[in-house]
Formats: sequence, C-alpha cells, structure tokens
Amino acid sequence: MNLDDTIVAIATPPGRGGIGIVRLAGPEARSIAAPMLRLKHDFEPGRALFGELVEPCGRREGVASDPEVLSTGEISRASRPRPHGDEQRIDEVVVTYFAKPHSYTTDDIIEISTHGSPVVLRHVVELALARGARLAEPGEFTLRAFLNGRIDLTQAEAVRDLIESQTLYQAKVAAQQLEGALSRRLQPIKQKLVELIAVLEAGIDFAEDDVSVLPPEQILEPISAVRTPLEELSASFAYGKLVHEGLTLAIVGRPNVGKSSLFNRLVETDRAIVTATPGTTRDLVTETVALGGIPVKLVDTAGIRRALDEAEGIGIRKSMEALADADLVLVVLDCSEPAGAEDHQLLALVAQRTAILVENKADKTSSQFQVPSSQVVKVRVSALTGEGVPELRAEIVRQVGGEFEGRGETGFLTNMRHQGLVCDSLAGLDASVAAVHGKVPHEMVLLDLYSALRPLDEITGATTNDDILNLIFSRFCIGK
Repeated sequence: MNLDDTIVAIATPPGRGGIGIVRLAGPEARSIAAPMLRLKHDFEPGRALFGELVEPCGRREGVASDPEVLSTGEISRASRPRPHGDEQRIDEVVVTYFAKPHSYTTDDIIEISTHGSPVVLRHVVELALARGARLAEPGEFTLRAFLNGRIDLTQAEAVRDLIESQTLYQAKVAAQQLEGALSRRLQPIKQKLVELIAVLEAGIDFAEDDVSVLPPEQILEPISAVRTPLEELSASFAYGKLVHEGLTLAIVGRPNVGKSSLFNRLVETDRAIVTATPGTTRDLVTETVALGGIPVKLVDTAGIRRALDEAEGIGIRKSMEALADADLVLVVLDCSEPAGAEDHQLLALVAQRTAILVENKADKTSSQFQVPSSQVVKVRVSALTGEGVPELRAEIVRQVGGEFEGRGETGFLTNMRHQGLVCDSLAGLDASVAAVHGKVPHEMVLLDLYSALRPLDEITGATTNDDILNLIFSRFCIGK
C-alpha cells in the first residue's frame, strides 16, 4: 500500500444529519483542501477554523462533479486562483488541521465539517479527487496509523470494536483496549520469554567461552512463569467473548404462564402482545437489551404444548429450536397452580442446560417447584407487579458472568483471533516442556520457545502478514 499519497473519505455514517465530516490524510491534504475553502486565517495545527466551502475556479456544472471526466487542462484551470468575489459559496464549514506526526495516522490530516447533506459531502470528496486525492479503502486511516507505528494491532482492532459497541460496557472495554490494555498485559509475558530465549541462545553460541548451559529446572521454572499468566489470559476469553458478542436468552414455558409479560418487563416496553387467551404468541419475538453491560438477545417463544392447529404447531417448533440454540434459558412456570405434565416435560428438557427456573405470578397463592438439577437456579417473580424482576436481572448477569473475577481488570481477551494465538503460544510452551523432559538438545527447545513467542507477536502485530491485515481491516467502515 502506498503511504505517500493523500486519501479522502466521508468519516460520518451514510444519510442526512446535522453535521457531516470529510477527512483527508496525506502530504497533500492542505494543498488539496485549500482551493475549496475560504478561511479568514491560515491552517494552524489543532485549531478549528470557521469558513466557507466554495466552488473552486474553473468548475463547470456537470463536468467537474465527476473527476473521471476532467481533462488535465480542466484540472489545471480549476487550480488557478481567482478573486474571492468570483467564487460561489456552497456551505459554511468548520475545518480542523492536525499536523504530522501529531495526528491519528501521523500524516497531515484535514477534517472538513459541513452540514450533513449527502450531496454536499459527496461534492467535497469529488473536489478532493479532482485535485489528486485517492478514495480511501475501508479502514485505511486506521491501517495507516498501524503501519506508521502509532498504534499496534490490538489497538487497531479495538477501534472497530468501539465503533460496533452496543452497550456502554462494551465501549469501555474497547476503550481500554484502544489505550493498550492487552498489549501492556502481554508485554511482561513476552519479556520473560525473550529473556529465556536469550540465555539459551547464549549458552549455545558461546559454549566455547564457558557460558553455562542451563540445567532443566532453570529452564522449566521461567517457562512456568510465562505459562501461568497466559493461562489466566486464555481463561478470560469465556467472559470476554460474551462481552464482545453477547448471548441469546430464550424464554420458554407452556401457554399463559406469563412469558410475554415477563419479556415486556425485561425489555421495559410492551413489545410482545399479552392477552388472557392461551397461545397468543405464535412466532418468535426478539429484542436486545443490555444486562450487566452485555448485549442479551431476549427471545419470547410460543407456549409449548400439544398444538391445536398448524400455525401453533409451527410456532412450537420454532420455540424448540430457540430453546436448543439459546445460551441461557428462562423456564417460566405458573406458581399459582400445581405443576402439570407439560411443566415436568419442559423441566426435563433443560435439566442439563444452563437455565433459570422462573416461578411467575408470585403475587398469587403459590406452589413450589423442584429444581431439576444443580445447573438450574430458581427465582420467584411477578411479571404483573414487577416483584422479583430486579433479582431475576441480577441472576441473569451472574449466570452470564459466571465466576469470572476479572471484571475489574483490563486487558482480557474479547477477540477470537487473539484467543487462538494465545492457545498456539501455550501449545509451543507445552512442546518446550516436553522437549526439556525428553532431554533433547537446547537447539530443539529453542525452536519450541520461538513457536510460543511468534503468536504473541502476531497478537500485537509485531510480526504479521498482509493476508491477516487485509482480513482485519476489510471489516472496517470507509472513513475510519
């Protein structure tokens, strides 16, 4: 990729809005932007300037709006200065200049904030293209920041996670990663591994100079010191994956036990239809809410019973599919009446699942239900009055987070790529331990230690290949 050209893109989402931003980055950013702007002051680093977006001289309606049809002569005429009074104003703008290397990409960056009309924003881009800029690829601004050494690969991926975050907690975690939390956690691990490799290399290269070769116990001890924090980091992925991707929670039960009422309580709006007639819900109703900072997709299902007609039968089949696919299940029972055969059948289905038994209608005279297994916990609620709903939310969060004790710490794994590389590093450490126990030459032990080091370098991008970079940055939006 050419890092010496100037790129341009709209940096705000598609559609109309109060403000829209066009970003230029590269050595020619100022010279490309200047002819389309009328400013009272020259560009100053870090200073926002109020001005006007104007039609540069030499532009002709229907010709210059498409840079591909501009001839060299037309571009040249568009570059010639002419009196301000001869220019046609298009919009009022705020222009910010970030001078290299103190910018997002370490290049010169010009950001032009216009009113959020798609027509105006596209026109600014076309003006920049006509003067020699190139349209940015998806994620190219962040890719330049990585290639220029301003951020590492974990921070670049955190930019995407921050943009895609659905909850405030997700945004906070992504912001921690953007600050380098994971890199800081990996750094001492890598340092210990590099120090061990250096000692072994010295023992091999300078054996004739009486540099001692380490005995097995002095090799195994530092390997263990590296392995322990890596295992802790790997274990954090179970929770980090939930934070990053969220989970699906299915609300199941027989008809008229209050599933839809409970669903509405959890989403805090009348999303599902509620009537006194059993079997009202015929299809899946879904809504995503934030519980404990984790996006939880709630699925309200049709009541599970022997179907009375074809439509209800289809709904019940979908309910069983949702039950099978869910990460967590809420089994809703009507505790105002004794458990029936359908209740017992449903409890048997979830006996080996991560589930919460919800005894609904606790505001009425209630029965007690037996928990089918130790994996199923019980909470009493009233979807009508809201009694017990806060306790149910807390239990869902506890089930989601499990026994994870690192919620207060930073730098846990949220990315499948990172988890796979940590596992590869642990496999390299296991191989090196086996080699030491097998009394193989230190040269072979070193090969395994390097196999443990390389994946850690790939996490931060110290060593990586173009295919990995293309895969990561292709998922970014244009303009970021």
